[in-house]
Amino acid sequence: MSPNLHLFSSPGHNDISDIVEACRPYLEDKDDPVIAYMPLASLYAEKWLEANESAFKGLARLQMVNAELMRQKEIENILRDSSLVYIPGGNTFLLNHRLYVSGISLYLKKKIQAGLPLVAFSAGAVVCGPNIFTSKDMNTVGTNYFDGLNVTLFNFSPHYPLDSFGQSVKDEWLADYHFFHDNPVIMMSDGAYVKVDGKKTTLVRGEAWILRKDHEKEKLEEGRLITL
Repeated sequence: MSPNLHLFSSPGHNDISDIVEACRPYLEDKDDPVIAYMPLASLYAEKWLEANESAFKGLARLQMVNAELMRQKEIENILRDSSLVYIPGGNTFLLNHRLYVSGISLYLKKKIQAGLPLVAFSAGAVVCGPNIFTSKDMNTVGTNYFDGLNVTLFNFSPHYPLDSFGQSVKDEWLADYHFFHDNPVIMMSDGAYVKVDGKKTTLVRGEAWILRKDHEKEKLEEGRLITL
């Protein structure tokens, strides 16, 4: 497995500049590069399309995936012709539901495992793990699909807020996750950027913590490999 993941808690400071910069190396010096844009976590994807297209203007063309209106083969063709996949945030349960119901989940996983770069934030990061149980979103869609893409062994919890004592309201329920699952959880504050390059996982920048089963949470250091 050689995934190439660029995972963010937030896309930038009031913009998506962090996303654009992570995508740039895969788009420069290419003729008419295409991004497979998968805003499947949102009920209002069209609302953000123009802003995303504007952010990538002169760099790449977005090909938006609509899981309800497109056939599976049509989505597969977009992924096949794209230089990278970009999955923004929203509701993780809705995103995962659409990936499975559209039939595209397995093909997307295979493409990512084969090296197709994925740039994602928030819900898009959560869905990369073995499951999506560390999402704090509401399961408003009533999905029964909880397995993630499983292209990394870590689960993710974005938008990880700390109080003045270094604690988070998420700490207690994230600890409950390990009653039923063994893999570590990476908690990312907004501004954090985690890169997965094959078997190497690194905090590129920002603040993030790891919670391993039967251990206290540990603050991650920028540039140091994150181990299970």
